[in-house]
Amino acid sequence: MPISTTSTRRIRAGLVAAALTVATALAPSAALANGAAVSTVSTASAAAVLTSPSWVGQYETQIGNDPATVYYPAAQTPLPVALLLQGANVPRESYSEFAKIVAGFGFAVAVPNHQRAVGPISGLFPEQSQTNAAVTWAAAENTRAGSPVAGRLDANRLVLLGHSFGGAAGLFAIGNTCTVPFCFGPVYQRPAALRAAVFYGASTTTPGGGAVPIANAGVPVALVQGGLDGNNLPAAALATYNALGAAPKALVTVTGANHFGLTDTQTPPGAVPDATPQTLTQQESIDAAAKWSGLFLRASLGDTLAAAYVYGFGDASDPKVTVISQR
Repeated sequence: MPISTTSTRRIRAGLVAAALTVATALAPSAALANGAAVSTVSTASAAAVLTSPSWVGQYETQIGNDPATVYYPAAQTPLPVALLLQGANVPRESYSEFAKIVAGFGFAVAVPNHQRAVGPISGLFPEQSQTNAAVTWAAAENTRAGSPVAGRLDANRLVLLGHSFGGAAGLFAIGNTCTVPFCFGPVYQRPAALRAAVFYGASTTTPGGGAVPIANAGVPVALVQGGLDGNNLPAAALATYNALGAAPKALVTVTGANHFGLTDTQTPPGAVPDATPQTLTQQESIDAAAKWSGLFLRASLGDTLAAAYVYGFGDASDPKVTVISQR
């Protein structure tokens, strides 16, 4: 599904208005602009920092043994790499709109199809080792002749996105533990390049056992949760948020979204359906999930204006979400 001009304009308009409101109070500030910190932010440039550009390119590549699509913005260097860990049996094509919008906030978003067996079942099941493969890929891709992003990637700044099963894999990767079925060990070592993560519809809860604690010190984590998610209940997301060991962290609940609020369509082929329908349109839920994901990641990498939005006025400015956070 091509990126919606209307949705991009809505995101741009809201963020520009917010940036204009706080530009005077925040300047001088450190903002992640073109990959470098800037010491002074004018009213006009403050608006630009928080705005998702309308043009995003894409190309096909391979990360380890996995076919992958990479989405990247125009004219921004260096680009942190955002690895998206898919939901169980959700094909990578299902995340195209979400990935394009997040890429527009200044990331090279890589979305692989990771095929493997979990017990007797073979399908698309992410695992923790993909984080290490992404760092290796980024370093090689940055020097590969013919790559559309050659010379533009920052392999030392990896961030994670994830959905459902993939979000759980990402959480345990951040916790630096080898956890079945996301890792079959015997050990796992998270890459030093891992800087932040946002996961949608994900938790570490176990039947009757509460949420498994995640030692995320040094890696800010946000959980984006559909308020109507019938597959990963809001209570599971809250328990997982409380079990995160360190701030910064956030729980962003998208009112009216279900388990597939970030995919191009409801119930992608092969995925387990969510019996609870959305009250938001698909585009509205994608916009909300992508905006908060992109801004949390930017905030975690040093963007002061994005941090002001995520931890300050964004909750009150966005009627589609409720936010709790620690910074």
